[in-house]
Amino acid sequence: MASLKDMRVRIAATKATQKITKAMQMVAASKLRRAQAAAEAARPYAERMDLALGNIAAGMAGADGAPKLLAGTGSDSVHLLIVATGERGLAGAFNSSIVRLAREHINRLVSEGKQVKILTVGKKGNEQLRRNYEKLIVDRLELRGVRVLGYANASQIADKVLAMFAAGEFDIATLFYAQFKSVISQVPTAQQIIPPKFDGSKPAAAAASYDYEPEEEEILGDLLPRYVATQIFRALLENNASFYGAQMSAMDNATRNAGDMIRKQTITYNRTRQAMITKELIEIISGAEAL
Repeated sequence: MASLKDMRVRIAATKATQKITKAMQMVAASKLRRAQAAAEAARPYAERMDLALGNIAAGMAGADGAPKLLAGTGSDSVHLLIVATGERGLAGAFNSSIVRLAREHINRLVSEGKQVKILTVGKKGNEQLRRNYEKLIVDRLELRGVRVLGYANASQIADKVLAMFAAGEFDIATLFYAQFKSVISQVPTAQQIIPPKFDGSKPAAAAASYDYEPEEEEILGDLLPRYVATQIFRALLENNASFYGAQMSAMDNATRNAGDMIRKQTITYNRTRQAMITKELIEIISGAEAL
């Protein structure tokens, strides 16, 4: 059995841990407000761009002049998986849920005989995927030290992906991230961005006849690279909000668990101390009676 001193040290250590988790919860809560606002502000722009490009692409279905980014290479043998995760841990299952979805996708593609390449964005995703798929990782990008996510960060990643596509290094690119729903709900999401798959469930204006100036090919040639960067930017913002939401929930649970441990440890300490006092009293009384 541990001594009273060891129990006091253990209780003090647990209280110190509780203070840290409580502070991290408060920091995550304050950062979550800004991250959530940024993610929600980016959604309308990304959705409207998706809808507009979907309308233009629908009118060019099967056309010979369609840009390569829209039509694809005509093959699906080489897949690039862009796995975006966090730079830090202590956020519950946030990072592992994204990696789990990517791992399922990798295993399915490999079983179908496809070639898989992985581009990781974020330290934690790279660490987890490197254990089993180190040979498949072609590059890693980190955003450590970036205090405020901007479009320039997404543009750098998009430029890397577009350069690989232009060099013929892959046929299909899929983006993995966590979509922010609420503090307790972050949904792992896989989105194909090259060639893009537009959401057909949304109401489209393709039934009407439009004349474009300049021509559709020129519009798509300019907007499709921007579309890739926009979707990556949206994914980074969604990930950022999801990370702080998951961290806030994880630190709240850790704080509660620390409180439960302190109560149990205090009860054990008090019982042990009372037992030692009782034993000493019995020894004193027994010695007095012996005299």
